[in-house]
Amino acid sequence: MLIPLSGAERDQLLPKVATGPQFSACWGGPQVLLQRVMISVVGGLVSLLFGQAFGFSGPWGSFLLVIGIVFGLTWLWAPVAVAAQQNGRLRRFPHTALVMARVGDLFMEERVAQRREDVNAKGRLELVESKRRWLNLELDDEDGFLGRLAFPLEQKHQGIRRGDVICCLAMANRRDFSPVAAFSDAWLPQQNLWVGRYPYLRRDLLINLCRRQRTAWV
Repeated sequence: MLIPLSGAERDQLLPKVATGPQFSACWGGPQVLLQRVMISVVGGLVSLLFGQAFGFSGPWGSFLLVIGIVFGLTWLWAPVAVAAQQNGRLRRFPHTALVMARVGDLFMEERVAQRREDVNAKGRLELVESKRRWLNLELDDEDGFLGRLAFPLEQKHQGIRRGDVICCLAMANRRDFSPVAAFSDAWLPQQNLWVGRYPYLRRDLLINLCRRQRTAWV
């Protein structure tokens, strides 16, 4: 079942600015954090050195001082910017609906997680791929197949079964949602489990909305 949402309802569930879980998801691993810290240090120092050369009291000095502060805080505001960009991927669609569906089928596949160049035992440069297993859920409602939700497989996903109820948001360019262009992260109420690649939603609000709709749907 697809229940169209108003723009205000969409904005509550899918915020523009980064939430706490989104900030954490975009924080990145040690390598990403190191890169951001290096940008902060180098960019901040260069800007401050130029600011000293021009004199902080002048117009150029004040401008460079501001640039130095911005660079110096790159490690902090970068996750916020990445989260806003991620949210924008779903917010750009004109139509949003609440999805009340079931897992029609599920299957696993391997996807390339990272590619890097390395030197083999013969001293030749070769491309090395690291792969990760993904779980694909096919979502069905009373009208048939809605679409597919895919995300990296974790141990907590082992309990997902065909027929499980699943709730999420669907985005589309057409009012009749044919086809569904994208799904948000999703909640499986029977396991009280969240799945997805990224925490797009205000999860407390979606749970409350799904609980109100689920009685009538089931």
